[in-house]
Amino acid sequence: MVKPNRSLKPIPEFASEAAERRFWETHDSAAYVDWSSAGFVRFPNLKPSTETISLRLPAGLLADLKALANKQDVPYQSLLKVFLADRVAREWRAVGLRGPRSANKAVQPTIRARRKALSQKPSRAARG
Repeated sequence: MVKPNRSLKPIPEFASEAAERRFWETHDSAAYVDWSSAGFVRFPNLKPSTETISLRLPAGLLADLKALANKQDVPYQSLLKVFLADRVAREWRAVGLRGPRSANKAVQPTIRARRKALSQKPSRAARG
């Protein structure tokens, strides 16, 4: 493949990551980057942002969780993460603190996941 003779535009400086994100959402990177020399990169030492735990739950509670998740068409593990994140945030707010990890967006479920998981009203039995 013959490289076209064209000059690339300089990549601007950005005031924030949000400004950079907005820029790349509306601009084609081909005008700024020579992708003909790009290659694949591996990051073998990256650690996952989640940790695996073993959690024992009463069979009835797990069945209820799975039924709720099925009704809302989400995996039950995802629904459990949303419930836990919401409760932990509520507990931190109750003691007047934001929590040591509240600034870390990776720990918080996305707004979309939260809305989907919590869009259903609780059943009468769940309300007490």
